Amino acid sequence: MNMTTPSEAAPILGMLLYIIGGLTGAVFYLPFKKVKNWAWESYWMVYSVVGLILVPWLLAFAVSPNLITLLKNTKPSILGYCFLFGAMWGAGGLTWGLMIRYLGVGLGLAVGCGLCASAGTLIPPIFKGELGTLMAKNWGIATLVGVGISLVGIVVTGAAGMSKERELSEAQKKASVAEFDFEKGILVALFSGIMSAGMAFGLGAGADIETRAVLMGTQETWKGIPVLVVVLLGGFTVNALWCLFLNVKNKTLGDYTRQDAPMVNNLIFAGAAGAIWCLQFICYKIADSKSGDFAFAGWTVFMSSMIIFSSLLGIVMQEWKGASSRTKSLLFASLAILVTSLVTIGYGNKLKSEEKPAAKIPLQLNLQQSR
Repeated sequence: MNMTTPSEAAPILGMLLYIIGGLTGAVFYLPFKKVKNWAWESYWMVYSVVGLILVPWLLAFAVSPNLITLLKNTKPSILGYCFLFGAMWGAGGLTWGLMIRYLGVGLGLAVGCGLCASAGTLIPPIFKGELGTLMAKNWGIATLVGVGISLVGIVVTGAAGMSKERELSEAQKKASVAEFDFEKGILVALFSGIMSAGMAFGLGAGADIETRAVLMGTQETWKGIPVLVVVLLGGFTVNALWCLFLNVKNKTLGDYTRQDAPMVNNLIFAGAAGAIWCLQFICYKIADSKSGDFAFAGWTVFMSSMIIFSSLLGIVMQEWKGASSRTKSLLFASLAILVTSLVTIGYGNKLKSEEKPAAKIPLQLNLQQSR
């Protein structure tokens, strides 16, 4: 049940926060480029500790009174669903970095986010049987059309990537993305994108936690944070176990004490990547609290924004250098389509905000009629 009241709902602000979250999700990987002489599993472990445990739990204790009591009194089944969906996301998140290594920031995030957006947006309302209800409302139809347009934009983005793959020589591809491998990257992106939708499922599974958090004193704006820490705990478990396994397997446990590695620098930049990453979902859950019934489309806005910003970042980082004008036209067309999808969803948002609330029978009159 959505606890957001009409006076508290601010869907335009919610949409802006989804977009800001998409921006932070697009740039979180950049600090890793400053990490030196550490294996992937070593800096990913630091990222996981900071982004999945330290930042979200500190925030949760700060904004949610009686956090531990709230979670202790939550049904184990609800905590289990949130944790398991978080673990599902964690499996996808492990390969998220690998996807970027093979495809680059621009194309990698575009394909991965596209698949994640599709699964995370469309599956929940279908599973809950709410699709028919949405299609009965003008704002619901407009929002679903916007989701559909975003999927078209994602397909066009993939077409641009395939065109780039055909045109550039191996040397040109690796000049901007050292380990570029389109075939491996697409396979990883398929797995990563679909599994990463577990984040949307996990956050949605914690609606009861949000309701009770508000009743126990958490402000409406922060009600999603107690859910977020449970989901991220599931993700952290998978990430930490895998990183430790690789540390032992690759004999890289010594990375954390290597004399030739800039220890403080590596900790700062790997930790910064984790903090920036976590910020995207903090923005996402705050946006949910402001969006009311529109929140079901928030995942699409969030992921589409990430695709737009990551594609622009890829251009700045010259990942598309050497591609033909046709390929670049496909890329810019995909960005235009994605912007159109955001505008369309925003229009649905506007229609929803203008919808007149159902007339309520005054309490006094209702009591008199019941006598």
